[in-house]
Amino acid sequence: MFNFDPYSPAVDADPFAAYKTLRDQHPCFWSDQAQMWILSRYTDVASAGTNWQTFSSAKGNLMTELPNRAGATLGTTDPPRHDRLRGLVQHAFMKRNLEALADPMRDIARDAAEALRGHDKFDFITDFSSKFTVRVLFAALGLPLGDEQTVRDKAVLMVQSDPVTRAKGPEHLAAYAWMQDYAAGVIAQRRAEPKNDLISHFSMAEIDGDKLDEREVLLTTTTLIMAGIESLGGFMSMLALNLADFADARRAVVADPMLLPDAVEESLRFNTSAQRFRRCLQNDLTLHGVTMKAGDFVCLAYGSANRDERQFPNPDVYDLKRKPKGHLGFGGGVHACLGSAIARMAIKIAFEEFHKVVPDYARIDERLDWMPSSTFRSPLRLDVAVH
Repeated sequence: MFNFDPYSPAVDADPFAAYKTLRDQHPCFWSDQAQMWILSRYTDVASAGTNWQTFSSAKGNLMTELPNRAGATLGTTDPPRHDRLRGLVQHAFMKRNLEALADPMRDIARDAAEALRGHDKFDFITDFSSKFTVRVLFAALGLPLGDEQTVRDKAVLMVQSDPVTRAKGPEHLAAYAWMQDYAAGVIAQRRAEPKNDLISHFSMAEIDGDKLDEREVLLTTTTLIMAGIESLGGFMSMLALNLADFADARRAVVADPMLLPDAVEESLRFNTSAQRFRRCLQNDLTLHGVTMKAGDFVCLAYGSANRDERQFPNPDVYDLKRKPKGHLGFGGGVHACLGSAIARMAIKIAFEEFHKVVPDYARIDERLDWMPSSTFRSPLRLDVAVH
């Protein structure tokens, strides 16, 4: 009898065979372990992402939600509240002038890459991507230097869940509480001494007299720290994994860095780190002969939708020439990732500098240890050998 448990380490390691069974045989599937419906076909997932009236995010969007977060962040609100939040946060992003981050990003990437020169093997995550993403995040948000390792460790714990209890464990909740206290302290400092950073602009963002309230500023900042470290770092590790495994693609990108955007988009489709997000049904809905009830939770399996052969021919092939339009690697609809532009810019810059120092590399371990998370998927380590 078929089963799909999004908390299973086997699913973390390789969800794609199970996704295909879901799409072909159980496109609207009830998971006893997750206590929610699983939607796996591209059309269903993409449609749900645009239909916020039926598929609400207001009760949380993480598969295993963090306490007191729902209703106060971009990912956990519906219009019109979501539109208000998005407008204020976008205003802060515009004030920060993200293009001004390009040169500092390149300096950070160059420093991290140069530290690898002469190494015959290293862990891509510890030795490159984490150093890059954390330093970029600190520069963008205006976080105080010296806290980088602790902030990263707490952010990674926040997105994890216990595969046995299928819930956030004490260590995950403690990391979340620590991050809120940390963010509150930085916010207080920035209100006293504003600077040209995102936290200062969140605190002061105003449209027609409307401002973010204290809880919104705090949880938006906390969420951005989590997303900036884990989402960006997780995706960089997945792109590196793809390029390490597919030598022809890697050689093409190294020879012509103009192909990097194509590699990024195909990796977002082929192996997105943002695998599954949650919604709550606002009314009864019948799909594929199955009736889901109002109040039921629904999992939108982005990772499965991006491998749906109904939308993407030969979906299990990593193809730089594909140019996959409409992939859901950054979500979709009103909840499409607000940071997608800065993420694309950061990844392109990081890999341009990385490939100048390490143009030829391959994965060492066939088996990887994956982060225990029902929402995100990325390896805990990615050891590569330099050729």
